[in-house]
Amino acid sequence: MTSARTRQRLIERLRAQGIRDERVLTAVQKVPRHLLVDEALASRAYEDTALPIGYGQTISQPYIVALMTQTLLAAGTPRRVLEVGTGSGYQTAVLAELVPEIYTVERIEPLMRRSRQQLRSLGYHNIHFRLSDGSWGWEAHAPFEAILVTAAPKEIPEALRQQLGTQGRMVIPVGDGELQELVLVSRQDGEATEERIERVTFVPLVAGNLCAG
Repeated sequence: MTSARTRQRLIERLRAQGIRDERVLTAVQKVPRHLLVDEALASRAYEDTALPIGYGQTISQPYIVALMTQTLLAAGTPRRVLEVGTGSGYQTAVLAELVPEIYTVERIEPLMRRSRQQLRSLGYHNIHFRLSDGSWGWEAHAPFEAILVTAAPKEIPEALRQQLGTQGRMVIPVGDGELQELVLVSRQDGEATEERIERVTFVPLVAGNLCAG
């Protein structure tokens, strides 16, 4: 189920759904999603669906990963990206195929450790990991040319707005429960605009205590 043909069928589905950036499609095809899910679910890795990864979290649907990446890169390739919510490391790996430097934060320690080990074993050495509340971002390395958030706050955290560079782009799901929208925040010469992309469903962005284990 991890054959080249299986991966190619996924890419064809993504094209049919409107993913046009060939860089993004190549990255999605290259990343071994079957190695970033539980072994019992490996046979479903190249289905266009979210899958559970434990701790109440999921590995994102490939279409959503591709859409968010395409939206983030639409104005050019950023040099440094902040990812909020490492999770399985799937979105992280897709970004790492395309961007020179990734800073990724995760609040659930076992997920962060597992993703860090797996991504490094796959040869991704342009990723910096941190155990952190996602709503705080990673201020020490700000500003970022791009920010991508993989969990939904009810409102965009002010800390993330402040860490976005003056010409930066942030892609973030916003809303509560089923009432979520994917939002593109663009900054241009000090002015920020927001554009709604489409309806989405993400796990909530949880602020507060970190989860160790």
